[in-house]
Amino acid sequence: MTESAGPSVSLKLVVLVAILVVSALLILLLIFFLCFRKTRNLAAKHSSGSIPLVSKEITMVKASDPKKMEEAEVKVEIGGAQHHQSSELVSGEDPDIGWGRWYTIWEVELATHGFAEGNVIGEGGYAVVYRGILHDASVVAVKNLLNNKGQAEKEFKVEVEAIGKVRHKNLVRLVGYCAEGARRMLVYEYVDNGNLEQWLHGDVGPVSPLTWDIRMRIAIGTAKGLAYLHEGLEPKVVHRDIKSSNILLDKNWNAKVSDFGLAKLLGSEKSHVTTRVMGTFGYVAPEYASSGMLNERSDVYSFGVLLMEIITGRSPIDYSRPPGEMNLVDWFKAMVASRRSEELVDPLIEIPPPPRSLKRVLLICLRCIDMDVVKRPKMGQIIHMLETDDFPFRSELRSVREKDPVPSHADVSIKVPYPPTKHAETVEKSRWR
Repeated sequence: MTESAGPSVSLKLVVLVAILVVSALLILLLIFFLCFRKTRNLAAKHSSGSIPLVSKEITMVKASDPKKMEEAEVKVEIGGAQHHQSSELVSGEDPDIGWGRWYTIWEVELATHGFAEGNVIGEGGYAVVYRGILHDASVVAVKNLLNNKGQAEKEFKVEVEAIGKVRHKNLVRLVGYCAEGARRMLVYEYVDNGNLEQWLHGDVGPVSPLTWDIRMRIAIGTAKGLAYLHEGLEPKVVHRDIKSSNILLDKNWNAKVSDFGLAKLLGSEKSHVTTRVMGTFGYVAPEYASSGMLNERSDVYSFGVLLMEIITGRSPIDYSRPPGEMNLVDWFKAMVASRRSEELVDPLIEIPPPPRSLKRVLLICLRCIDMDVVKRPKMGQIIHMLETDDFPFRSELRSVREKDPVPSHADVSIKVPYPPTKHAETVEKSRWR
């Protein structure tokens, strides 16, 4: 009895020890796994992956503070959740701000060969743009924001909020960002055929490669990009700096709206915002220049001026021309009113447009620059008008001529586009070329 019990006790003891050993090993493995996971997460926060190392200047306004909520000017969706952000303050940490890839300074310097001068493809008052090649061989445009009185931080924040999550074939795609220390950079897709200003006003020879059909394609593409900003997003985005140098072109002449550094976000509950006047002389809507009241119809006016520029090949303001022709808008109205529409077409266009097509586009221009803001069409309506032939224009052109008589030579010669105001501020003529 005692002899048979001995092996049984020993066997139980061995089993118990084995169970304890296995349990200890499992506990050690669990501890190791948890430590490894924590280390990996910490490393990810400081890597160039999707979770950024956010600037200490970026802050979130707490939803529980109603006073700050009222002061918040911009409401955006970040990481799938709604937050309210102050457009003035930029401090604190938020690991979910922005979308896309976050690059380190080292990666961006490598892509641009140390921001080599030979890679500069454009520069303006607030940024220098470089061509870069990433490690995966993709070509990008790196916009290095210059920190003039904190402008880099403001522009970086605005562009991230405005188009960080937007994907549209007629808007330049924001690929990623770089924010280390005081440095702020935006990485865009590279558009390989320059910008519209270069093709309209550069030395292209006796015949412009921009035929009438190509120009209309560019106009329609630009209108579709703006319509998406105005009507397809919540909050809507008012670009605030529509001009030919901000319309990039690919090899198929597809237009891509770029440079959102001056953009404003406008919630559906607001009909307008009052803000400091920014933009480019010649494109800015007169009511915005005089009062600072901004909404999407301000972009519509700028688009109307851009469309005139596309038709005529002339700059909005050209001091080299005779007094009556310096201001494109005034000269354009005078030519339509005096029934000289055919003379408006850019002489570098080899094959002139069909008369019906020309009249339709002239009417669209005049509607866009209507002094009555409410009468300006929406961008969605402009697309329809550009793409269709079946709406009346004769009677409307006649009414325009009656409403806007030909200005006298003296009137036009002393006229400037818009009366300067103490609030008016002009951005560099080319911010991204």
